[in-house]
Amino acid sequence: MADTRLLALFVLLQVMCFAIREASAATCHPSGFVHGKGRHCNSSENGSENCCVTGKRYPRFRCSPPVSARTPAILRFSRFDNGEDDQRIALCDDRAHRDSELVVTLSSGWLRLGGTDRCNKKIRVVANGRSVVAKVVDECDSADGCDEEHDFEPPCRNNVVNGSPAVWKALRLNESIGELKVTWSDVLGHGHVAFYM
Repeated sequence: MADTRLLALFVLLQVMCFAIREASAATCHPSGFVHGKGRHCNSSENGSENCCVTGKRYPRFRCSPPVSARTPAILRFSRFDNGEDDQRIALCDDRAHRDSELVVTLSSGWLRLGGTDRCNKKIRVVANGRSVVAKVVDECDSADGCDEEHDFEPPCRNNVVNGSPAVWKALRLNESIGELKVTWSDVLGHGHVAFYM
């Protein structure tokens, strides 16, 4: 009888350990903080009005939430070109992109989550019953910010998809909203969406 209780206790502990491990793998916690510096950021460059505030702490993430067939995210409006003389070079393909292109950036963890490099891959973004397929061309840095390299803007949240004006137009969204809850998924060859367990 004592052996049965001991075995039952052992099984219960194993199940609890498995559940805790699964729950912790499904979450993404800050890996530290970046401290704001009171410098001027050029918020008009990418449509953001978010500049670091002196003394404020901003969370940094080296991970993003798990990816699924309908990964919840925040779609933010983001300009990719600012005229002929002022274009940012994308990390993934080392070239500038136009606002008229269907392109997005992903939070750091999603760009290279679990060994999957999404650079130059396609994702499907779904909002309000409409969807669009866009190419991943850059990173929305979730780990660093509030410095000159990041134009004194805070680190990106860990669940962001920045979409070009063309993405917003394809989804028939009003750019003035600025950001919206959406879902996204990986797109395999020929437009097929990846399936996740």
